[in-house]
Amino acid sequence: MSNWIFKRAGRSRLVNWLDLDSQIDAGLFGAWESFKDRWNAWSTFFARFRLTGAPRVLNELVSEAATLGTGGMMLMLVLAQPAFEAAQKEDWLNDGNISVTFLDKNGNEIGKRGVFRSDAVPLDEYPDIVIKALLATEDRRFYDHWGIDVFGTFRALAENVRANDVVQGGSSITQQLAKNLFLSSERSIERKIKELFLAFWLENRLTKDEILKLYLERAYMGGGAFGFEAASHFYFGKSVRDVTLAEAAMLSGLPKAPTKYAPHINLAAARARADDALTNMVQAGFMTEGQVHGARLNPARPIDTRNLDSPDYYLDWAFEEVKRITEGFPDQVFTARATVDLAIQRAADTTIHNLISQQGRSNRFKQSALVSMEHDGAVRALVGGYDYGENQFNRATQARRQPGSSFKSYVYLTALENGFTPNTVARDVSPSCGNWAPRNYGGGASGSRVTLREALARSLNTVAVYLSLKVGREKVLANLDKLNIHGVTKSCSMALGDTGISPLEHTGGYTAFANGGKPVRPYAILEITNTKGELLYSHDRDAPPLVQAFDPEVIANLNSMLGAVVSEGTGTRAALEFTAVGGKTGTSSGWKDAWFLGMTGKLVTGIWVGNDDFRPMSNVTGGVFVAPAWKTFMTAALSGVSPGEIVDIPGIPTHPVQLADRQRLLSLTGTDPTAGEQKTVTDTGVMSDATRAIIERLGQAMRKAAQSSGERTGEKAAGDGRKAALPAGTAPAATLVYASGAPAPALVVP
Repeated sequence: MSNWIFKRAGRSRLVNWLDLDSQIDAGLFGAWESFKDRWNAWSTFFARFRLTGAPRVLNELVSEAATLGTGGMMLMLVLAQPAFEAAQKEDWLNDGNISVTFLDKNGNEIGKRGVFRSDAVPLDEYPDIVIKALLATEDRRFYDHWGIDVFGTFRALAENVRANDVVQGGSSITQQLAKNLFLSSERSIERKIKELFLAFWLENRLTKDEILKLYLERAYMGGGAFGFEAASHFYFGKSVRDVTLAEAAMLSGLPKAPTKYAPHINLAAARARADDALTNMVQAGFMTEGQVHGARLNPARPIDTRNLDSPDYYLDWAFEEVKRITEGFPDQVFTARATVDLAIQRAADTTIHNLISQQGRSNRFKQSALVSMEHDGAVRALVGGYDYGENQFNRATQARRQPGSSFKSYVYLTALENGFTPNTVARDVSPSCGNWAPRNYGGGASGSRVTLREALARSLNTVAVYLSLKVGREKVLANLDKLNIHGVTKSCSMALGDTGISPLEHTGGYTAFANGGKPVRPYAILEITNTKGELLYSHDRDAPPLVQAFDPEVIANLNSMLGAVVSEGTGTRAALEFTAVGGKTGTSSGWKDAWFLGMTGKLVTGIWVGNDDFRPMSNVTGGVFVAPAWKTFMTAALSGVSPGEIVDIPGIPTHPVQLADRQRLLSLTGTDPTAGEQKTVTDTGVMSDATRAIIERLGQAMRKAAQSSGERTGEKAAGDGRKAALPAGTAPAATLVYASGAPAPALVVP
């Protein structure tokens, strides 16, 4: 009876538990025996294929390679997705296919960008020697591969190792075109992966002839020339249709390193490169040694048509701005007047070149970037790297580098908005954020009490992190959005500048401090007109006005602290002898980035130094290395401005030299040069002897001009001549020049 149990609700339900247990045991035993039989049969079958010795090692290697290769391909496809998205536009081939002639702010032509219709030579009109020279040098198997020339890559690598120099390129023409159409010139593995997949994509969408023609039109050839037709006119003063074999060889050697082999920069290197191109043509079987012999004996003779003032990095960025502004416009050919000031741009180029050439090698940094702009965001100078011809990657606009301590200004701005003052006392102790705690540059924390002014001047990491945690990192990020700085992520070390910012964004952020709290959008374009001369865009008319986003008193307090950084803190090497300066140094962890961001009453400038591959520098800091370079540049950039004409920075005391010069100008002209209202001179007795001499010489020159024209003679002729030389309705005036070289305000001549 004990084996028959289970009764519920007056209804009997009998379960034979012993029978159920035996069935379960038998089922499991049978399943296990069946599995063993099948496993033995499976093992016996595959034992026939068992490998030992070398075959087994080879099999293992192939298996591992297949596994890693599959994973690598999946990773590469993921990394290539952004590139494919850029190429999915319906009109991708003509996207941005505009041509722009650029003028500087004074209306002088400074360069061109885009493919000009006059440069669009049909492929069948290119001389055979040009095509052969290009293919032999860049991509001999162009018509045989599907975008990637594996054999050509290994061949080029072997030749470069043998010659101990870059004599042959490894990228196919299709890869180079993919970079020109869709990618930047940044040297990175990610870019090369995108380039590889886009090369396959282009080969699938275009014919070989179409790819070759696009490359011939868009390759950068140095001197601001894009495409073989433009380069032929620039270097030889003729169409590419008419070049000789020697000239074709020289042109074919330019795309890999335009500045290194540009004939107007290094004629010897250009001719040596052309000779290599002739050798390549012989090795490729395109020509015989006898056919190229004459070109070797009579190398190409370029003419000098270069524009030494072409600001190439600036123009690249300005071209992108034009494409953005004119998107949807029916026109394709434009003339754009830019904000660049060539005198300031030359000073920027010289500063960056000297900084790297004189200090880069010994201190292990190879690149630098500089941005300088007016208080409204008008960019007067922009340098994106050491050598545009060698690498067109624009570090000023495209590189995102850790700002280090120069980021702290945004943290202190937020703190001042939330009840702190420059005199608020804080302790130099390490606040904790999770398992992390900051340390100062010298290591640790002193525990002493310091004001916020002193903490920023000394660039104490501990206080900056404390403030970010106290006021809330979300508020700091909100202020960055107001300042048009995006992409910074919330982290414990955010206050120390652990997220990349471009030099253009960073300089724009500091410009809002200089102008009293009005965020700017750095801009390059003043006006755009079409071929009919119609004004399509005007910055003054079409750009939104600046808006007061921050309390002027808060900005003044922040600026007073940034002034202390220069007068008594880490930025003393940036102090100028003739005008007030505020700014901040910055050095990222691991010595990978060094900065100085500084402002005057005229210009705001940011300079970065580092390496593209993020290699550490040799203890390079923003205060020791970058601040002196900033001072050198600003001294040159402001050399044409009288100190008295430079306006004051809110919150920073006026420099004594500025005060003295302002008084001098006021006594001389009766005009406050920093005020918007002009005052009339009432006492002509204050005119200096030098001023009188200038006016007398001006009058003599005018009298001589009038006499030579035969119109009038004597004093009356001179007076009439002065009137005739001026537009109707204007009064004659003389321009004074001070000893510093700066023009003085116009002086009314009675």
